[in-house]
Amino acid sequence: MRTHIMDLKEGDRLKSDIFNRAGLHVLPRGTSIHKEEIALLIRQSINHVDIETREELVPVAGSTRQDFSQLLQENFEIAVKGFQSVFLEALTTGKFSQSMVEDKLQPMLEVIDQKKDVVSLLITFGQEDVNIYNHSLQVGLLSYYIASWLGYSKKECEEISKAGYLHDIGKSQVRQSIRNHEESLNEEEREEMKRHTTYGYDIIRESMTSEKIALAALQHHEREDGSGYPNELKKDDIHPYAQIVAVANTYVGLTAPKEGSPKPGLLTVLRKVYELGFGELNEKAVQALTRNLLPNFIGKRARLSSGETATIIWNNPSDYFKPLVQVGEEFRDLSVERNIVVEELFME
Repeated sequence: MRTHIMDLKEGDRLKSDIFNRAGLHVLPRGTSIHKEEIALLIRQSINHVDIETREELVPVAGSTRQDFSQLLQENFEIAVKGFQSVFLEALTTGKFSQSMVEDKLQPMLEVIDQKKDVVSLLITFGQEDVNIYNHSLQVGLLSYYIASWLGYSKKECEEISKAGYLHDIGKSQVRQSIRNHEESLNEEEREEMKRHTTYGYDIIRESMTSEKIALAALQHHEREDGSGYPNELKKDDIHPYAQIVAVANTYVGLTAPKEGSPKPGLLTVLRKVYELGFGELNEKAVQALTRNLLPNFIGKRARLSSGETATIIWNNPSDYFKPLVQVGEEFRDLSVERNIVVEELFME
C-alpha cells in the first residue's frame, strides 16, 4: 500500500526497502514506523513508501517501544542465563543439552525479528557489563543478522546464530585463572587459551549432530590470510559459518572497553572491522555488516571528538565513516573536517 509519509501511523511496517535519491539504503523492509523513522524519511526527502496493509498487520507482543524494550531486556537476560547454564554443564560434564540451547535462544531470535534497527540493539546490549555469557549471546544475535543479510534461509540463520552463541563454549575447559585473566597472558597461557577452539569443537560434537556448528567453534579465529589459529587455514578452507561468526565475534569483541581506555564508539569499531575485510575477515560478511549497519546510524544522536553533540544526517558515499552531521542548526561534513570523528552513539 503506497502511502505518503505524512499519512503514516505508529506501527505501520515497510513492505520494501527504502533508498534515497543517491541510491543509499535508508530503512530495511519490515521496519516498524514511529516518529523517528518519519523524521528520517523527511530528512532524506522521501515522500512516499510502501507499507503492509493495515488489516493484515498482526499485533506483536510489546508493540510500543517501551514494551518492546522491556520484552527485549527480559529475553536477553533469559538467554544470557541460559548460556551460563550451558557453559556450566559443559564445564562439569564435557557436553550440554541441545534442547536447552534451543529453548533459551529461540525466543530471543523471535524478538529481534521484530527489531530491524540493529544499531539500537547493539547500543542496548553494549550497556551491559561484558562477560563471556553476554558476549556469546551478542555474537549469536549478530551472526543471525549477518546470515540473513547474506541471504541464508531462516533455518540456516537460526543454525548460524547457534554457532555464534556456542562459539566460545570451549572456554569452559580452559583454566578459570586464565579465562578470567584481565591482564596480558604469558606465552604458555596464550597457548592454552587458544585451545578453546578445539575444546569447543569436541564439546559440540558430543552434544549436537551439527558438524557445521562445531566447525564454527573450531575455526572462528582462523583468518583468510592464514594468520589465524588453530590450523592457520586460508580463505577457501574456512567454513562459511565460521567466517560469519568470526566477523560477529570480532565486532562484538572490539566494542568491549580495554582496561584504562574509554569504550570505543560503534562507528569506530565498524571502521576497524571494515579494514579487516581486506585480507583477514571474509569480505562478503564484512560488507553485509557494513552496508546494513550504516543506514541505521542515520538519525542517531552522537558525541563528536570535538565534544559536541550531533545528529547523523547522511552517510557520505565516498567515506562511509565521515558522515554529514547536524550540530544545533548547523550542518557539518566530517569528510571535510577530517580531524573530527564520531566517538559515541546514544539511545534516544
